[in-house]
Amino acid sequence: MKCMIREVKDHVGEYVTIGCWLNKKRSSGKIQFLQLRDGSGYIQGVVVKSDVNEEVWDAATKLTQESSLFVTGVVKEDTRSKGGFELEVQQVEIIQVTEEYPITPKEHGVDFLMDHRHLWIRSPRQRAILVIRAQIIQAVQQFFNERGFHLVDPPILTPSSCEGTTNLFHTKYFDEDAFLTQSGQLYMEAAAMALGRVYSFGPTFRAEKSKTRRHLIEFWMIEPEMAFVDHEENLQVQEQFVTHIVQTVLANCRAELETLERDTSKLEKIQGSFPRITYDQAVEFLKKNGHEFEWGRGLWGTS
Repeated sequence: MKCMIREVKDHVGEYVTIGCWLNKKRSSGKIQFLQLRDGSGYIQGVVVKSDVNEEVWDAATKLTQESSLFVTGVVKEDTRSKGGFELEVQQVEIIQVTEEYPITPKEHGVDFLMDHRHLWIRSPRQRAILVIRAQIIQAVQQFFNERGFHLVDPPILTPSSCEGTTNLFHTKYFDEDAFLTQSGQLYMEAAAMALGRVYSFGPTFRAEKSKTRRHLIEFWMIEPEMAFVDHEENLQVQEQFVTHIVQTVLANCRAELETLERDTSKLEKIQGSFPRITYDQAVEFLKKNGHEFEWGRGLWGTS
């Protein structure tokens, strides 16, 4: 029976077949330990030379990092294993043996990894980031759907800026000028007049030059709008939104947060309403602590 690694907990003592890639391998001579991944998780496959025929042993020996295969075996509980389970391998069917995989188990520079981004995302840390991002997106949609918001998709190509800046990516829209969207705000404000509660969740582009890798030229932004809501109600929805996202990720991405070495104790404290201060109080506090505010850009810098 085929299953994914995340499902093996439901098949203890059963034979299963998993389509996977070899993350890494080690051997003690008569036993080969295969660290396997399939996108849903990781599991160790144990190949014991005395328990399998020569063909299976040789196939396991040929496997290299990121080779693809089908592996069949019996699921066993193993408290020593990080995932709590391992696979006693009985069959190995090689799909493809990878040759000269460029990202080896050693330190690589950021430039090198970015040049091989399509392969870098296979690593545990990058995978964890993508899993958490997917969970956040699901939580965002769930939150708004349960509160009567409608998803509205604003155009990506727009005729002008919505924030009065000239830092836009320019393109031609047939015979007219067009720009990659900076924000869907104006479209959401119009949509709220028709639907009451709306939100957009899509790509945003900022053509601002920067000398740091941390500057986001392209990112996804959530933009809700609500009609007939006062400031206090607005704050309550925002607090509920943040709490919902954090608690959903905590509930469903514990392993990924551990991979990223996040201190979840701080996240667990996010349970409801937050302390509030006025804008003037915030400015005064930051000034006292040696910060300056660049008006109109929303950037804080240390003086």
